[in-house]
Amino acid sequence: MRPTALIFVFLVVLGGCSGGPADGGNVADSGPAPQDSPAPRVSVYHAAVNHADRSERDIARDAGRKPGEVLGFFGIKPGMTVLDMFSGGGYYTELASRVVGESGRVVSHTNAAYAQFVGDEATNRYADNRLPNVQILMAENNELDLPAGEFDAVLMILAFHDIFYVDSKNGWPKIDGPMLLAELYQSMKPGAVLGVVDHYAEAGSPRETGGTLHRIDPEIVLADLGKAGFVFDGKSEILRNMDDDYGKNMADPSVRGRTDRFVFRFRKPD
Repeated sequence: MRPTALIFVFLVVLGGCSGGPADGGNVADSGPAPQDSPAPRVSVYHAAVNHADRSERDIARDAGRKPGEVLGFFGIKPGMTVLDMFSGGGYYTELASRVVGESGRVVSHTNAAYAQFVGDEATNRYADNRLPNVQILMAENNELDLPAGEFDAVLMILAFHDIFYVDSKNGWPKIDGPMLLAELYQSMKPGAVLGVVDHYAEAGSPRETGGTLHRIDPEIVLADLGKAGFVFDGKSEILRNMDDDYGKNMADPSVRGRTDRFVFRFRKPD
């Protein structure tokens, strides 16, 4: 396997890790739910979103992200091993960790550029062993080296477009997209789910839009993941916002946190 600069930090126990995100109703699904990994009852998501130890900053984000519905749609459930790819400050890592519970595990991937961007958010989230079942994986974009057949699910939430972002001066060299997706594919168990959430770009927009506007044409996601061997398994409309202006950077104050987003579920074939 390729040389790697991985640093695994094991974070110890957190008691009462009993649940997951907000109520999971009102999910539109154009494809069949995974047959071998049904989502747990809504209560596990509700428990995670309403956990008493969550920060006010995270809670304020919930209305625009609907994390309970998202994790429910992806079929995250107790006992799973989940990779949160480009996890940023760890918002979804924390919620997934509470859903998978003490019998599960979440690997929270980050890199130097992301770590610098989020500042103290991730440090504070993982301090004092808050999350018992979370393992931090520090790996640069083209040095990812994951164990084979490890994960029941992989999350790429508001991150797929970053495959096409380039800023070498600030630690983000051009990513070898096919190599990255192949690495994720081989790390997943047969039947495992890949969950993708991202900001809509105009239909027909080039890949470079991922780097300029931090948006992506969903057809690019479908095409690239299809080439990588993944099978499209359904979509949800829960994060649609038809008033979004696709011509604006997703971080523009007029649209930030309110962009039109697609929610796609893929699977690695059995």
